[in-house]
Amino acid sequence: MENKSVRTCLTVGISIIILIVVFFAGAGTGYFVPRLLGIGNTTVSGPIECPPCPEESFLPADPETQTESETPAQPTDTPQFIAVDPQESTPQELEDLFDPFWETWSIVHDEFVDQPVDDLALMRGAIEGMLGALGDQHTSYMSPEEFTQANESLEGEYEGIGAWVDITGDFVQIISPMRNSPAAEAGLQPNDQVIGVDGEDMTGIPGDLVLQRILGPAGSDVTLTIKRGEEIFDVSITRAAIVVPTVEYELLEKNIAYVALATYGDNTTEQLQEALVDLLKQNPDGLILDLRNNGGGYLTTAIEVVSEFIREGVVMYEQYGDGQTYAYEAIPGGLATKIPLVVLVNEGTASASEITAGAIQDLERGVLVGVTTYGKGSVQSWIELKDNAGGVRVTIARWLTPDGRQISEEGLTPEYIVEMTEEDYVNGDDPQLEKAIEVLQDMVQ
Repeated sequence: MENKSVRTCLTVGISIIILIVVFFAGAGTGYFVPRLLGIGNTTVSGPIECPPCPEESFLPADPETQTESETPAQPTDTPQFIAVDPQESTPQELEDLFDPFWETWSIVHDEFVDQPVDDLALMRGAIEGMLGALGDQHTSYMSPEEFTQANESLEGEYEGIGAWVDITGDFVQIISPMRNSPAAEAGLQPNDQVIGVDGEDMTGIPGDLVLQRILGPAGSDVTLTIKRGEEIFDVSITRAAIVVPTVEYELLEKNIAYVALATYGDNTTEQLQEALVDLLKQNPDGLILDLRNNGGGYLTTAIEVVSEFIREGVVMYEQYGDGQTYAYEAIPGGLATKIPLVVLVNEGTASASEITAGAIQDLERGVLVGVTTYGKGSVQSWIELKDNAGGVRVTIARWLTPDGRQISEEGLTPEYIVEMTEEDYVNGDDPQLEKAIEVLQDMVQ
């Protein structure tokens, strides 16, 4: 009887989790674009209001996506589990659906060699498996510690090496080091893979666990084994208290204004506006917006930032699985909507920063200089589970540029391709910035 009670309670608990995930995935018109954060941080999101969109502004659904999702199931002689809609099914149907789960649960508790088993670990593993079965690298579960850590970065400070990373692949991959961080000083570059930590092979170790090993108190050392192309080498890095950078700016020679955004956080818009006011007072001939190694951030901030440079029109579309598409328009009153503009991008330009660059490119407000961007074009809803049980991130939509382009895994291709060589990094040279200055001078002549 006791086992039956436990089973019933856990069934209800798991059903509630599924209901929560399904509800938020369907109601996700107001969430942030994900941000692939730095060492010790992952994607962060939160609620927003979706602007009203006239029907005629909607884009047609992707025909390939719709064809696949709407193809009727083919008859088969093989017995299959019956899909159950948790919002419409009865408690008995839900219990029947989970019969194989509970049968496996009982087998583990009765037969597994190492007893007692950790029920909490089994529960978390079940959630991880459920989300992993969706086949989306950006939909996943995080433990309470990981969820707390993930939400700390946009608060502006943490202890680690200072790099934006992607933890969803076979190995933790560097998206970009933060400016003036230990990771940058150690020479880490976009697309570097962390295949070892302190001499231990990280093959097969989940990215979030690798992340925990890279983190540590300021002043302590960590040795990372890096795979860069075919080259493998060790890098020793002294961890530090990382203050997440936001906006840097200056007036360059030849009367060109320069603004670099490192992330899209709570204070980015305000700091960008202050920078633009200061720079525009000096009457520059043109402006360079540097989005290189910008791992992204809040969707609301992305719309606010691009609105400083684009006066009107749709700057982004958000497309959901049911074919609904919502338009985000520029916010009136931008400070730099007329000045000649060049945007610097590279392989570390991701997510929210790609929204900015894509809108500027599609609307012909400016041109892009650098190399193809990271290609992060989906929207995640981050949901904290009850009773400090961690959190889940669920991909709820894809975003498209004003021309309807999907950039997932493709990125944005600049009008002017300029590579950065290993020698450039070592010598502190910046041919991409030099090319941006050259292009801008041609524009204003």
